[in-house]
Amino acid sequence: MKLLYNAKIYTLDPQYPFATNLLIDKDRVVALENASSPGRSSEFNIGSITEKIDLEGRTIIPGLIDAHMHLQNFALGLQKIDCETASREECLSRVEDRVSQARPGEWVYGHGWNQNNWDGGYGYAKDLDAVSPKNPVYLTAKSLHAGWANSLALQRVGLNEHTPDPKDGRLGRGDDGKLNGLVFESAMELIEKALPQPSIEQIAAAIGDAQNELWRLGLTGLHDFDGRDCFSALQILNSRGELKMRVMKSIPIPLLPEVVDLGLRFGFGNEFLFLGHVKAFADGALGPHTAAMFQPYEDDPQNVGMLKLDADEVFVKAKIAAQNSIPMAVHAIGDRAVHEVLDGFERLREFERSQNIRGLRHRMEHVQLIDEQDKSRLAELGIIASMQPYHVISDIRMADAYWGKRAKNSFALQIQNKAGATLAFGSDAPVEHPNPFWGL
Repeated sequence: MKLLYNAKIYTLDPQYPFATNLLIDKDRVVALENASSPGRSSEFNIGSITEKIDLEGRTIIPGLIDAHMHLQNFALGLQKIDCETASREECLSRVEDRVSQARPGEWVYGHGWNQNNWDGGYGYAKDLDAVSPKNPVYLTAKSLHAGWANSLALQRVGLNEHTPDPKDGRLGRGDDGKLNGLVFESAMELIEKALPQPSIEQIAAAIGDAQNELWRLGLTGLHDFDGRDCFSALQILNSRGELKMRVMKSIPIPLLPEVVDLGLRFGFGNEFLFLGHVKAFADGALGPHTAAMFQPYEDDPQNVGMLKLDADEVFVKAKIAAQNSIPMAVHAIGDRAVHEVLDGFERLREFERSQNIRGLRHRMEHVQLIDEQDKSRLAELGIIASMQPYHVISDIRMADAYWGKRAKNSFALQIQNKAGATLAFGSDAPVEHPNPFWGL
């Protein structure tokens, strides 16, 4: 057994809030004590202690869990250009620097740009063409709901002015109708499906490296919202005994039929990797103006965003999941999307009661803007509000500019807390940095 002593230990037990010494047996905490010297409590078996570590007054807290993360995207993003810059020019400079190190024709990737922080707004294909004429470039936005490509990248994946907008997506176009290098929502897939894909082993290696960064931040668990490849990579690490974070793995809604056919249920797996929710998208995001709204954006009077699922569709999909003991997690950011998802969940709860289905912990992811009529409904329906505190810092100026007076009900963590909703906090990494203390 291992003894950690001379520490300030936060137990989160109101009857015993602090301790100085902590005894570990394999993977379990077996005893705590307050003592000036280690091993004085009757709970501690001195003879069984094989290792003692003096923490010299350092603090110990329980391991933290990030309730919403895109682990594969975060891990691979550590290898990409950091595009979260104060200006478009600085972003382009970083692209130019990476291109100078790449082989001609090699893809160059980046992540993190936010046009709302740049004078002049969006960058376009022509801007990337100037710094990368011989390398295809694809940069994902901080929100992960938009992408920016140069002309060579568009050419490589076969996109041109004759390509129609896909369902639930949009290709950016200039006044002449030609593509300008921007892609929104599902249009991102037209590029991403054609990109050279990392192997499962490469993804596993990247996640293995990312673990070290997450541990350093105090994270010992996370809820992942990436797709099938991430699940496969996590299974490889788990089978090798190399996965040391506890991961609740969500399943994308298109895979629900396969999950049902296999008879999988919530919680299937082991203590380090287990099946979580079915994830669906009801709308887009604030930054690219694709979050679904009751009323138009303040700066775009014709735009009410993109509603990807209405109440009927939420209910139909969630009903299938509930019948197979799998809870739903639905992304909803705009007030219209939040309302539609709540209506769908209300019908679902009625169905669950009629079928004696109990205890499913459905979630709404983000809940960034809520209408007055809906403020208390998450609590009333027992829907978990999965929110990201640091989004308030990143998005508050956008919320004021694009939602106007409605923004008083945006990022309303206290409103949900006071209403009695269960809250779950995360970072949405790589949208935000996964440091949990920024959120706290």
